Amino acid sequence: MTQEQLADIVGVSARTIISLEKEIYNPSILLAYKIACVFHTTIEELYFLKESINYDI
Repeated sequence: MTQEQLADIVGVSARTIISLEKEIYNPSILLAYKIACVFHTTIEELYFLKESINYDI
């Protein structure tokens, strides 16, 4: 699948897909969900946080 094809399916520009691949841009939850659906996987499988988050509650 090309970047342009994926972009068309999820309703964004090819530039957005390129930015996601280069880790320049973080997707919205909705966009991440749409991309995960295209590839029959989960958002968690596609994306991860680079920083360690400490939730001291």
